[in-house]
Amino acid sequence: MSPAVGDVQRGRLILVVGPSGAGKDSLISWCKARLAGDPAVIFPRRVITRADGDDSEAHEAVDEAGFAARLARGDFALHWRAHGLAYGIPRSVADDLAEGRTVVANVSRAVIAEARDRLAPVTVVTVTAPAALLAERLRRRDREATEAIAARLDRAAAYAVSGPDVVVLDNSGSLDAGGMALMGIIRGGRPLPATAGNQGGSHPDALAPIA
Repeated sequence: MSPAVGDVQRGRLILVVGPSGAGKDSLISWCKARLAGDPAVIFPRRVITRADGDDSEAHEAVDEAGFAARLARGDFALHWRAHGLAYGIPRSVADDLAEGRTVVANVSRAVIAEARDRLAPVTVVTVTAPAALLAERLRRRDREATEAIAARLDRAAAYAVSGPDVVVLDNSGSLDAGGMALMGIIRGGRPLPATAGNQGGSHPDALAPIA
């Protein structure tokens, strides 16, 4: 895919991936709040077959029939199923990228290859944290039974994403530290200027590329 359309430099798609409990939604929310006035960065609202009112993410809730109808209409740029739910990223992000905007989305690793093929250029941010911390965060969410949490942790142990476009973000520190690391990626490697509301200190090994 051409990196530019006419005189407009094509935007970059930032795919945030990682095991359950790694803190992907929290990091994205942190950055979204600080970039609320920046029209050059888009945080698309995911469509999910999950009941509305789940405060972990401001998503658009639909039932299975509604999701299937939208899928049939071609309403999604990317879509996948995980943990018994269907997820979709609206097709409007394709226009955002063509118009030079940066798009940041929490997705499944299952759609990375498709995104690389159809929506390049892509940066894959794989968010990590130690297993004990993942378990603690999942328990605090109080969304699932112990058995379901154990299954998620088993999957996390085998979680691996590789490629020259992959960056590892260690989110075992504070939310501010992890948020500043993700913000640096969104801003193309430029660090977020320190302000009273953005203090988090350093985040060792937060940005480690994978060959």
